[in-house]
Amino acid sequence: MKLTTSLALAASLVAFSGVASADKGKEIYDTKCFTCHASGVAGAPKFGDKAAWAPRIETGMDAMMVVVTKGKGAMPPKGTCMDCSDEDLKATVQYMVDSAK
Repeated sequence: MKLTTSLALAASLVAFSGVASADKGKEIYDTKCFTCHASGVAGAPKFGDKAAWAPRIETGMDAMMVVVTKGKGAMPPKGTCMDCSDEDLKATVQYMVDSAK
């Protein structure tokens, strides 16, 4: 009985963590990233644009995180979210990727 309860609790925490990450990703997108990604400023892939995101998604999350962390072209490092942790940035990238699938 105790193991079942522990497993249920662990599963709940994992599920909650995923929701919390998605919420954080949306929050950061809505306050930072939308400035360029909503309209495609300087070639930024637009939010939800499957064709624009497809080649980026194909590179994988690790490659996308390098671009986010270091910046690329007109995009500054961390997309101006200098107080974002790596986990915050990853949640934001995942939120944007999910919108384009």
